[in-house]
This record gives sequence, C-alpha cells and structure tokens, in this order.
Amino acid sequence: MKLLRCGNKGEEVPAALDKEGRIRNLSSYISDLNPENLNFYNIKKLEKIDLSKLPEISDSVRIGSCISKPGKFIGIGLNYSDHAIEYGAKIPTEPIFFMKATSCVSGPNDNIVIPKNSKKLDWEVEIAFVIGKEAKYINESEAPNYILGYCLVNDVTEREWQLEKLGQWVKGKSGDTFGPIGPYLVTKDEITNVQNLSMNLEVNKKNMQKGNTSKMIFNINYLLSYLSNFMSLQPGDIITTGTPFGVGMGMKPPKYLKSGDEVKLTIENLGEQFHKIKMEG
Repeated sequence: MKLLRCGNKGEEVPAALDKEGRIRNLSSYISDLNPENLNFYNIKKLEKIDLSKLPEISDSVRIGSCISKPGKFIGIGLNYSDHAIEYGAKIPTEPIFFMKATSCVSGPNDNIVIPKNSKKLDWEVEIAFVIGKEAKYINESEAPNYILGYCLVNDVTEREWQLEKLGQWVKGKSGDTFGPIGPYLVTKDEITNVQNLSMNLEVNKKNMQKGNTSKMIFNINYLLSYLSNFMSLQPGDIITTGTPFGVGMGMKPPKYLKSGDEVKLTIENLGEQFHKIKMEG
C-alpha cells in the first residue's frame, strides 16, 4: 500500500492510493498514521479494504507528513562512500547515527524555512525505513520482519550549526521544516529490492544528486540490527539512511540554499517532494 495523510496542517486525515492512483480517505478505518496505529496487524486490515468504495480526496488537497508524531527520528551519517569523500571524512567502519528532533517533521511539499542566523542550509535526498513492531537486539537476518515500509526524506541540514558549533549534529539537523517525509509510506511488499532504487535531487531544475541505494556502505537490514543493540526501536520510528554524493557543502565553492530556491527530490517507487525555500518570518 501507499499510505499518506492529507489536509491542512494539524487537520490531516489518513489516506491511501487506490489502483488508479486516486486518493481514498481511510478515516473510517484508522484514526491516523501514528505510532499507536502503525503496526503489521493494522496494515493487514487495511490491505483487505476495497479502496474504490471509500470517499475520494481531491489531489489538490495538501499532503502532510506520511507519519504523525513519530517517537524517534534517527539519521545515519556518511553512509555512502562518495558522500564521505566529498565531506572530507574517512569511510566509516561502523554506522554513525544521530537524532533529528521530531518537531522538524513536515510535509513533502511544504516550504522549507531558513531559520534566523542560518547561513549554510543544505539538502540531502534519503530513503528512510519505518518500524512496524518493537525491535531490540535483532539479528540482521531477522530485520525485514520489523520493517513496516519506506519513505522519502529530505534530511535538511544547517552545516554551520552541524559542524562549526560545539556538540552533536542534532543542532544542525533539527530546525523546524528540516524533516520533510513522504509523500507516501510505502509498505515493504511494494518494493522488490530496496537496495537498488534510484535517487535524484534538483535545485532550481539543476541536478545536484543522482545516486542509488545500492551504494550504501551499511545496508538497511544491518542498520536496523545495529541500532537495536543501543536502543529499542518502536512502531512508527523513522530511520533515514544517509545521502549520496552531491550536497551543497561538497561543491567548490560550496553552494547553499537561499530564499526563492526550489528543490525537487525523488526516489524510485517512493514518490516526489517539491519545496520552495523561504526566510523565517
């Protein structure tokens, strides 16, 4: 299934795409796509519904984040070797992970807001996996049993705050609107090979990133297993898995987002995001 949330901010309703690509309202079956409802039992119930009989939602309605109020939003750093090189870092020998504040979550076509005092706002096209049941001390071979689905993420980053301020990366990763997710939460049965999906990002119609999930240093099953040794992963948790070569910071000279820019990103089978960049206030 391709699940999504539609409506004005704070008023979104759960929905799904039918076979013809029409948006159908699921609110008579599920209250929201949130950690309380995102589990394998509920997904199996939704899969049995004849979506064509549900009320249709206009495709002009705003699409919100495909998950409401995730418990955790975890990022993986330097998980593509070509990105690590442009970053000026050694290839990691184990995953580097960080947290994004869940308040950064926004819709796939919402504006990205440049915070006050921000100077180095950057883009990152990424695929995320979403947890479907509690995972703790999980073997890599068992990991697929805990993955509910996948979604597209723009891991928006303020590089000065991430790298030039003291402390952890979370400062540069957590600004409001720094976590657009969706448009869809795509259940894992819809993806034949998650480790072979094309990725693309454009700024002002110029291609900046072109990659493939096959180039990850640590694959998705390994990442789930690894993280589960340090914390329990709960239903609805989002883990975004790193970005390929082509971020603004790595260009010579570096290029950062400014007000008026437009960003478009896609991942094969996961949909598309489109953002306008605006100054705060």
